[in-house]
Formats: sequence, C-alpha cells, structure tokens
Amino acid sequence: MTAASTALPPSPLNEDRKVLLARLVEGLDGPSLWWLSGYTAGLAQVQAPPHLAVLPGGAAAAAPQAGQRLTVLYGSQTGNARREAEKIAQAAEAAGLAVRLVRTDAYATRELAGERLLYLVISTQGEGDPPDDSIGFTEFLLGKRAPKLPELKFAVLGLGDTSYADFCGIARKLDGRLAELGAQRVAELGQADLDIDTVAGPWRERALVQARELLKSAAAPAAHLATVTPLRPAAAAWSHERPFPAEVLANQRISGREFKGQGFLQYGSGDKDVRHIELSLEGSGLAYEPGDALGIRHRNPPALVDAVLGATRLDGNAAVTSGEQTLPLSEWLATRRELTRLSRPFLAAHAERSGARALTELLDPTQSAGLAALLADHQLVDVLRRWPADWDHDALLAALRPQAQRLYSIASSRKRVGEEAHLTVDVLGYHAHGHEHGGAASGFLAALDEGGQVPAYIEPNERFRVPADGARDIVMIGPGTGVAPFRAFVQERAETGATGRNWLFFGAQRFNTGFLYQVEWQDALRRKELHRLDLAFSRDQADKVYVQHRLRERGAELYDWLQNGAHLYVCGAIAMGKDVHAALLDIVAAHNGGDAEAAAEYLTSLQTGGRYSRDVY
Repeated sequence: MTAASTALPPSPLNEDRKVLLARLVEGLDGPSLWWLSGYTAGLAQVQAPPHLAVLPGGAAAAAPQAGQRLTVLYGSQTGNARREAEKIAQAAEAAGLAVRLVRTDAYATRELAGERLLYLVISTQGEGDPPDDSIGFTEFLLGKRAPKLPELKFAVLGLGDTSYADFCGIARKLDGRLAELGAQRVAELGQADLDIDTVAGPWRERALVQARELLKSAAAPAAHLATVTPLRPAAAAWSHERPFPAEVLANQRISGREFKGQGFLQYGSGDKDVRHIELSLEGSGLAYEPGDALGIRHRNPPALVDAVLGATRLDGNAAVTSGEQTLPLSEWLATRRELTRLSRPFLAAHAERSGARALTELLDPTQSAGLAALLADHQLVDVLRRWPADWDHDALLAALRPQAQRLYSIASSRKRVGEEAHLTVDVLGYHAHGHEHGGAASGFLAALDEGGQVPAYIEPNERFRVPADGARDIVMIGPGTGVAPFRAFVQERAETGATGRNWLFFGAQRFNTGFLYQVEWQDALRRKELHRLDLAFSRDQADKVYVQHRLRERGAELYDWLQNGAHLYVCGAIAMGKDVHAALLDIVAAHNGGDAEAAAEYLTSLQTGGRYSRDVY
C-alpha cells in the first residue's frame, strides 16, 4: 500500500496541506518514502516542537555533502533492479557509509553535476530500451543538457535477458555516456542475465570496496550528531524468495469460440485460450494495490522435461549437485531451470559442443536479426533437436539458466474481492518445427484445478497507480490481457467513490473470441463505473483496426482530457506500447500546431510527472 492511498492520522495539517502532501508522495516507492521520512524527521528536530520526541543528541543530523556520500540510482521495470539497488544501499549503510537510494524518476537531474560517487542499477526493457521510470533520466543524460562530469566517480550494473539480442543495451549506453562526459569508472560495467546474483553479487562486493575506500573519511559520523533512523516496514513473511502457497479458487476460460456450422454444439478452436484465475491469499498477510503484479513459481510441463531428456539422451533419475543441493536431473529441469527461453551463453556452449557452423554464425554480433529470429520461435528442445550435441548431466545443468519467475498484472482490487488476487492469463500455444509448443508458466496455471496451489508473491509497481486525487479522470489503453490491471483500476475507483471519469480503450483480434470481461464492462457502463469504452477488433473487417487507430479517431477528446489533468495508462505488449506512443505523439502534435519536438517533450513531462504510466512486456 502506498502512502498516497493511506488515510492520514489526525494531524495539525489543514486540508490544503493534506492535499499537497498527498500529491507529494504520489508515485513514490518505498526507498523514496524512507528517505523522505528521514528528511522530514530532521526538519522536525531542528524546530524541536515540544510535543515531538527528539532523538539522542538534541540536534538534527547534518546532511552529508555530495562528496561524502554514495548515491544509488535505480531504474526498474519488474522490480529486480530495485531489489539489487536496495542490496547495495543496505550493504553500504551496514558498512557505516552515508548513502541515499533514489529511483531515477524521483532524482533531480540538476544534482548530477554535484555528485561525486554514483552507482546506477538499471534494467533493459525490450530491445535496448530503458525502463519506464528511467525515460526522463535517460533522455537527460543522452541529451545536450547533460553536464560535464569530471569529478564524478561511477559504476553501472545492468540487468537484462540474453534471450534478447541487445542484452543490457541501455546499461551499456549509459555507462559509455557517463565516461564520455568525463566521469571515472570505479568498477567495470556489470551485465547480469536472469541468474542475477551470479554477476550482481561479485559486482556489489567490488563496488562496495571502492565506496569504502573513497568515502572512508565519512564512514564514522561525529558522535554528537543525532542519527535519524527511517521507519521501515516489517519484512513480509512471504516474498520473492519465499512465495506463499495460494489456493486456486477458480480457473475459467474467458475467451470465446467461433461458431462452426449447423451441427449441435459444433465449434472451431478459438484463436486464444485466455483464463480468469482467482487465487486465495487468506492468512498470508500479503497486500497489494491495483497496478501491482503477482509473481508465481511454476513447474515446467512433464512432456517438455521428457523431450529435453530425450533430445540429450540423459537419465532424468541421475542425481546432480549444484551448489549445496542435490536433486534428480528431471527435478532440476522441472523446477529450477529455464526450458522455454533461450540465452546467448547456452547457444554459445551448444554451438561449441555440436560443432554447428550455422549456429556459430548466428552468434556473430553482425547477425543480430538472425539471432533475434531464432530466439523468438525456438525453445531449448528445438535447438537440441536441430543441432544434436553430446551433453553430460553436470554440464547441461550448468549451461541452463535458472528458472525465471513470471509476473502477471493483478486484475482485481482488494477493496472489492477481499483476500483474493485475480489474474488474466493468455495461455501460449503454437506449432513450429514439427511439433506443438506451449508457455511453461501459462500452461502450468491453465492446468490447475480448483483447490490446487500456486507459489506466489506480490511485486509492487509504484509507478502504475490510480491517482491519489479521485477527482482526476483516467484513460486506460489495454488490448488483450493488457486489460487486466484496468479491471482492478475500475473496481478500486468504484469502491473508493472516485468522482473522476474512467475511459477504456480495449482491443482484440475478434469480437466473438477476444472481448475479455465483456459482461463486466457492460455492467460497469450501466453503473457509471466506466464512462467511456472504445473497442478495436482487428480481424473483424478487411482493414485491421487497432487501439492506436481508435486513439487517433478520438484525438481531440483525448487531448482535451490530458489538458484537463487526466492520467494516462498503457498496458500490454512492448510493440503495442510503441505503436500507442507514436499515436499519442501524432495526437499531441496535431493539437499543438504540428511541433513534433514539443509533442515529445509534452509526453515526457507527463511520464516524469506521473501522469503517463506504462506497464509493457
């Protein structure tokens, strides 16, 4: 729960100041709120009001100067970069260093010229793009306004996914740009794949050694100064590392089927298998807000595990040790290793073992398009079958990536459903290379019966929240399963009595098979919980119509909503997000006199101001 959505206790603040406070904390994440709490506590001690306790020392702690502190910036799309940044900040704090932790969109870029030690942790979104919370910072740093930084020492830790051709692309770009501006590296660029700690752990240790050396004169604060300790929430019993076994309450298919012929109940297979899944969080103590995601741990399908064992001719019952754990190889493959997403390191190892020249050529940096095509439609078993190679049990286990946990946008508001979390899951399935393929996590969820269990945890998304001011209008753009968080938004706004209008743009291939939650949206329109609904079904007519077309058709009204303070949200596939952004640029330019550069600045200002939020994947 964010501070912005928490009721304020009785206080001496008047109503105007309460509104200002709500706006100030809107969109801030945990680390930013902790920093703010320490800052305001320091101000309170300077004024020393008689009804507030003063910490030992009787005076506020002196804020460390830029040259005496470590600033840790992070840009995160799914929470991994945030967690790694928090580990760095906590380790630095434990070592007695002055440190502040700031999300990039909460960082005042004017401070960059005065920084002396800066660590940046940033994930790469899609093909070399920054995460949404880093767009403004990235544009500033790469732009003409970035200052020369001859006195800055820095280090960059990038998080990425080698199943994408431009692995850690934005981290490499920003690392190079900081050096170009005259800053000095204190640690080489770290580039972590999904097995994050393999790279991030050693990188963090080296970076902290450098920080202690550079800040050792500031490591021991003067004894007469008070220490302001930020109030940190108690650690949740269930987390990313220790998920809660959530019981399945419902697993219902919500995509339709095309009618076929005149025979009784004869249907063709639908284009999509989309599931509405309801999970119980009762007794977990887990809390979420609309916009957050539910992370799950899945088992890889038995048929896929058997196919990998068959292609490698390995014994699934063979005991294999990795680290301090020994399991049968089949169990490693079912629960601990990634079988549907390939990585460049595995492909390189397989190319060497197989001697496949074609595969080696695809790994050449000049063949990025060919590699991207391979990564897009090949799973592990396809590579094993296409280019046979000799693997032994230990080597295969070491070459495969640890299993990546999947995130699904939560499609419900706790204010309406209580201790439940609802998901909207598109079950991946396609035919390629002579056999059927499926999504590991979506297939796992689709196969669960009521009463089954899903290991789950909450992944907060502080940037994707309904406005703290319920009078604000909101525009939601969510084709396909991207509509999931907007179901939660509409429920939340109805339950809290928000007076602002809600406008939804939804798209799918066909009305009959893809209109997700159709009855709910119709009921919401009747109850005035949803005020506008624009639909785009791309395959129901000769010319394909997508949500971006509907946006352009409603451009004048949309621009008017934005000019009057509406918040804009986009959720869904990365490619869709880019198309929608291009449409928004055209719409703004069409109503500001045709100035494309001003339109781009306008949208960037909405993003950095928390009024244009995206959750794309």
